[in-house]
Amino acid sequence: MCDEIDLDIDQLPPELREREQWVCWRSEMRDDKATKVPVNPATGGFGSATDSVTWADLNTAVAAVESDDTDGIGFVFTDDDPFVGVDLDDCRDPETGTIDDDAQAIITQLDSYTEVSPSGTGFHILVAGELPAGRNRRGSVECYDTARFFTVTGAHVAGTPTEITHRQDALVDVHREYVQPDTESTVEPPSTTPPAAARDDASEPALNDEVVLTKAREAANGEKFDRLWRGQTSGYESHSEADMALCCLLAFWTGGNHPQMDRLFRDSGLYREKWDEVHYADGSTYGKKTLERAVQQTSEFYDPDTQPREDHETTTKQSVGPQSTQDKAYLAEKNRVLTERVETLEATLAEKQAYIEELEATVDRLEQRVEAVAPRDQDEDPDTESASMWERTRSWLK
Repeated sequence: MCDEIDLDIDQLPPELREREQWVCWRSEMRDDKATKVPVNPATGGFGSATDSVTWADLNTAVAAVESDDTDGIGFVFTDDDPFVGVDLDDCRDPETGTIDDDAQAIITQLDSYTEVSPSGTGFHILVAGELPAGRNRRGSVECYDTARFFTVTGAHVAGTPTEITHRQDALVDVHREYVQPDTESTVEPPSTTPPAAARDDASEPALNDEVVLTKAREAANGEKFDRLWRGQTSGYESHSEADMALCCLLAFWTGGNHPQMDRLFRDSGLYREKWDEVHYADGSTYGKKTLERAVQQTSEFYDPDTQPREDHETTTKQSVGPQSTQDKAYLAEKNRVLTERVETLEATLAEKQAYIEELEATVDRLEQRVEAVAPRDQDEDPDTESASMWERTRSWLK
């Protein structure tokens, strides 16, 4: 369990407790940062916010966290529930309980069940409603509504409702004020480091930012782009892998234009302070190197000059020959097949990684239990010793 905040399930709202959407979690270091990794309460193996087989009811999750090497419990958001989670980070002094003004304003405005986060330095707010479209994270404010899990403590904040209230209008206002970017300030967002050098043939963007986003969302893999754009990293082993996936998509649609890619990424839900940190001996920032690698890995780029305009297509519709029509059909089918192949490979890789992590966790637990066994008599017969070890191992695996 977490050292700062103890779990108190009696304070949890009934509408949350009755759902079988619970996981456990443990803190692990990934990319030099502590990350909360979901754990299956029933098996102690790998959990996933997108696989309901790895979820359980609240009692099972609580029992697991009290007896296993996990740090807490979490609630998984899905499309089938009406809940939205608002995560406020680094806004509370764990020693004095002092709250930042912005955080207090959000808590007051949403006026729904609120609890202290496991670290004691933030808050989690649960409201009923629909998360507005667009990005879902800016600075220390992040919103979840599906395919993510929310760490839960039951450390209810006095003065806030004990139930989850429907606050759609307030949710829209908070999202617009604290999460959506300010349109005037994001036309040319400030950068603490010079943008990566653009490709020679992409010194000027062929499409403006809004057109790029529209085309990316309307493409065959538009749902994937939108998930990444909103900051959802489910399906990726690390935040860095999700960063690279989004940058590769941006590379295609911007024609590899580095400044435009940088500008767009900073406006996405994946953007974090790490983007501007120097991570390489040559002085390159993490963001600059990610953009360079994304462009290098992209073999084809979108070229609007090769796409027929609707007006031109209408006036020349009768003059389009069979070969031209065949070429268009072939390219469309090729794009569809390649998109499905990439998504299949990504899903397969994610499943294999999950299985590997589950096996590694099982091995670690078995090794710890073997080490904890009291030393046996040195004169014990080897055959008897082997049989004894096998019986103990079988009992642990049951």
